[in-house]
Amino acid sequence: MIQVKNVTLRFGKRTLFEDVNIKFTPGNCYGIIGANGAGKSTFLKLLSGELDTTSGEIIVDKNERVSVLKQDHYAYEENTVMETVLMGNEKLFRIMKEKEELYSHTEFSDEDGMRLAELEGEFMEMNGWDAESDAASLLSNLTVEPSKHFLKMSELPAKEKVKVLLAQSLFQNPDILLLDEPTNNLDLECINWLEEFIINYPNTVIVVSHDRHFLNKVCTHIVDIDYKKMKLFVGNYDFWYQSSELASKQRQEQNKKKEEKIKELQDFIARFSANASKSRQATSRKKMLEKIELEEIVPSSRKYPYIVFQPERLAGNEILTVKNISKTVDGKKVLDRVSFTVLKNDKIAFVGTEEIAKTTLFRIIMGEIEADEGEIIFGKTVKNAYFPQDNTEYFSGEKTIMEWMGSFYDIKDETILRGFLGRMLFSGEEVFKKVNVLSGGEKARCMLAKCMLASPNFLILDEPTNHLDLESITSLNNGLIKFEGELLFASHDHQFVSTTANRIIEILPNGSIIDRKTDYDHYLENQ
Repeated sequence: MIQVKNVTLRFGKRTLFEDVNIKFTPGNCYGIIGANGAGKSTFLKLLSGELDTTSGEIIVDKNERVSVLKQDHYAYEENTVMETVLMGNEKLFRIMKEKEELYSHTEFSDEDGMRLAELEGEFMEMNGWDAESDAASLLSNLTVEPSKHFLKMSELPAKEKVKVLLAQSLFQNPDILLLDEPTNNLDLECINWLEEFIINYPNTVIVVSHDRHFLNKVCTHIVDIDYKKMKLFVGNYDFWYQSSELASKQRQEQNKKKEEKIKELQDFIARFSANASKSRQATSRKKMLEKIELEEIVPSSRKYPYIVFQPERLAGNEILTVKNISKTVDGKKVLDRVSFTVLKNDKIAFVGTEEIAKTTLFRIIMGEIEADEGEIIFGKTVKNAYFPQDNTEYFSGEKTIMEWMGSFYDIKDETILRGFLGRMLFSGEEVFKKVNVLSGGEKARCMLAKCMLASPNFLILDEPTNHLDLESITSLNNGLIKFEGELLFASHDHQFVSTTANRIIEILPNGSIIDRKTDYDHYLENQ
């Protein structure tokens, strides 16, 4: 168990949060949410002891081990993959290294023998003989092949380093598990395994994530950082979001009787409590939910972008034909005679483990690169907009956001530009910020504003949720559901794909495709 008592954190004159009192108990998973800059990752650093509080205290039960998902992917370059995972239990790893050093002595002193006896006793108590096999099992579950377990970390690609560090944090079932964006760069198989691991985990899990499906699947509670406070909600992300929206709506309709408002909220809670993500906790959670009163649920102060793609005109029946497209990248054929036709009202999600293939196909369709063979045929009435995964080349130079937006469509009218930028939460003097100093999230919002300004009837979006916060992801998701045109996109966000796509194209490792007219959840069920 971990307790947060009267904790306040300030950096200079800025207060991130104050007077926080929360108790995190075993058997539960707590999702930490809040706007960018609210202090989610900072709060995890407080819990791990990496940062000190300004006031108040954080109490961890004696002898409980806290494990943290490390974010520095290059911190273990000279260690093997196996060593890196074993380091997840620092005490056990120290014992193993000290044993190794003592056994390397050519001559044993009595002192060496006594020390080894102590170490062997501790090693056995900590199930040390199973450590390497447990670590290997974790790595295999996260799809790191056994042939790589004794390579140096420096020899692994970045996406596999992420998996190793996740295995490190999970190693030997710590009492308190702190995970900061654990699904980043994980494939679907690994995410599914991690979800099941956390659902069945008997200890305390505290997680920061922008993946709504993940938060809904694993969380028993949500901790919302807002108004420089933290409020604990029973339930998953959807419950928090919908109840917050309901509370906001009700407060705006002051003419309703309070009894009617309470009845509406109680009905909502009753519906939610029948759908708990963990069956063993459903009964207790329902009891807690039934005690919630209207005053306990306050609307969020966070702002949501207004994302609407309004076509100037809808496209005709001919949208896009892709004929026998092939492409080799760095000696590997990533696309092999790929053919498909985009039909009216298609919203197609491109899935599969071949990330380069998806991006390459989108770039070929948009004319950024040429295919080795094949052709792309657009309908005459199609007006497209493109959101690239790598937007670096768009943001060089000294232009302000306002100038940058206007340059794409030769628009000088500040009212029009401010209108679209305002939808993406750039207001006041922010529109004069130089584009070359923007954060990843700000660049993504600029690209979305650019796409909206184009009034397209056809969209290609390559991992558009990368760098976006939960509020922006939710708004983009809703905007695409309502979009009346045609859409091609790639995303690792399960909820984003499952609520948007009505057709799935899987790109296989050999460069061919499987094309299915189905939604994402049905596609997964038939895998």
